[in-house]
Amino acid sequence: MASDAETLAELGEFAVIERLVAGRRQPDAVAVGPGDDAAVLYAPDGRMVVSTDMLVAGRHFRLDWSTPNEVGRKSIAQNAADIEAMGARPTAFVVAFGAPSDTPAEQVLQLADGMWQEAGSMGAGIAGGDLVSAPQWVISVTVLGDLGGREPVRRSGANPGDVVAVAGEIGRSAAGYAVWRNGIDGFDELRMRHVAPQPLYGQGRVAADNGATAMTDVSDGLLADLGHIAEASGVGIDLSTAALAADRDALAGVAEVLGADAWAWVLGGGEDHALVATFPDTPPPGWRVIGRAHDNAQGVSVDGAVWQGNTGWQSFD
Repeated sequence: MASDAETLAELGEFAVIERLVAGRRQPDAVAVGPGDDAAVLYAPDGRMVVSTDMLVAGRHFRLDWSTPNEVGRKSIAQNAADIEAMGARPTAFVVAFGAPSDTPAEQVLQLADGMWQEAGSMGAGIAGGDLVSAPQWVISVTVLGDLGGREPVRRSGANPGDVVAVAGEIGRSAAGYAVWRNGIDGFDELRMRHVAPQPLYGQGRVAADNGATAMTDVSDGLLADLGHIAEASGVGIDLSTAALAADRDALAGVAEVLGADAWAWVLGGGEDHALVATFPDTPPPGWRVIGRAHDNAQGVSVDGAVWQGNTGWQSFD
């Protein structure tokens, strides 16, 4: 445990790294973890699924809203969801972290604890990484996953007539963000869903094993992410507000307090990291139908009409 007075500069890079990795137990997928020039992972499938993502303080998280532990959990969860969306199992993460030299070392240890907590919840580990000086907190995470003999579920496989189904809840993170941004008291569960999303680990493999034709996670917004599937697959997708009513109703109370439209969070909010997929017939348990793919036109509609509101996150807005 680092003293609150000890900073990254005072401890030095290698002492901090030693504390970050001390006592951590690697999963079976990691043959060689931190301590050498590179990690070594087992790839029993013969293929490796890889994704990477970056979080920047002030853009993707705020330390006056989130604890370092929550930031660590979020950084792992959002990367793991990408592997789940391919029908694979996350096995290991590699993390690069930059922060000012006067950052308390204890905060970095809490960040690492959150990462290990989230990785451990899916049977994965932190296999290595890097630590550098930077003018603000920057976290870059690379995740590796195992397909377990499955074919990857890509965005391009949806067919006309497929049902569209979701595993998880939609709109909670966006509603939580609105609560934080407006300084509203209460709604603690929604606050938490924004700072530490809760993907349903394992449902990506369930979907793949049950014939999912296309899949993605809801990171930028339901309409935006389904738009990627529609474009890649050359199909149209129509969503049903009746099928999404439970998500809207769950947010009605906070929407009333804020004078907001809960549908904007459900359809255009992101960072829930729920999974959305297309299936040729009834989806497996844990998934609920919210729409259907068709061949009339490309793009995503809602109850047969073009949605006039915000459709999702744009990185450079």
